[in-house]
Amino acid sequence: MNKSAEGIERLLNIMKRLRSECPWDAKQTHQSLKQYLLEETYETLEAVDSEDWDSLASELGDLLLQIVFHSEIASESGRFDFSEVISCISEKLIKRHPHVFGNKKVHNAREVQDNWEHSKVIDEKRQSILSGIPKAAPSLLQAQRLQDKAAAVGFEWDSIQPVLEKFEEEWNEFKNALDSGDQNATEKEFGDILFSIVNLSRYFNICAEDALRLTNKKFVRRFQYIERQYNYDPKAMKNESLEQLDKHWIDAKKLE
Repeated sequence: MNKSAEGIERLLNIMKRLRSECPWDAKQTHQSLKQYLLEETYETLEAVDSEDWDSLASELGDLLLQIVFHSEIASESGRFDFSEVISCISEKLIKRHPHVFGNKKVHNAREVQDNWEHSKVIDEKRQSILSGIPKAAPSLLQAQRLQDKAAAVGFEWDSIQPVLEKFEEEWNEFKNALDSGDQNATEKEFGDILFSIVNLSRYFNICAEDALRLTNKKFVRRFQYIERQYNYDPKAMKNESLEQLDKHWIDAKKLE
């Protein structure tokens, strides 16, 4: 048995023991673990964004623990076990990569992605190619995946210019809605702007969700610099002029 196999076996045995001897672990269910699965996923993303590779190893371990935890719970009720989880993903990877494990020819990564989407529709007997996107996923991510899936059957522009023109069209419609004072129409048009921006990001191979998360992180970093100038006193900041606060913001940008 190689080192990786021994490690997996040890982890599975640890999980079995925790389920039988630890009161907290013993009472967990698939439902109760959802929050931890989500939390560990975002902590893993944070390690990737910060390029903290030591932390990434640890966070991937935490994420793996969630998979092992769910697998053990399922095993106790006879639904499936960790070996079936491994078997399922292994078979799926082989089947959806016929250009690697079969004789199918592809010319680029885009063809691989398109073939993957087509395969999912057939294998899982989906009625729509747009199926399969988690409803709980962030809206920006949903928008990007919807557009990716539609593009897999040719529903997209073949150059950037129409995408830019579409964004300008949506922006003008948003301004018209603002002028009309119709809040419902304004909200809808704003959503169309976001959707068109996501489409724009795809043409530059940018994940909109990742880009916005990094911008949020940058905003927090700069704003907290401003807070430090006032010893984290919100009242002092509130009494300060916007001009002075903006000067601190510029200082924070310079420090980067």
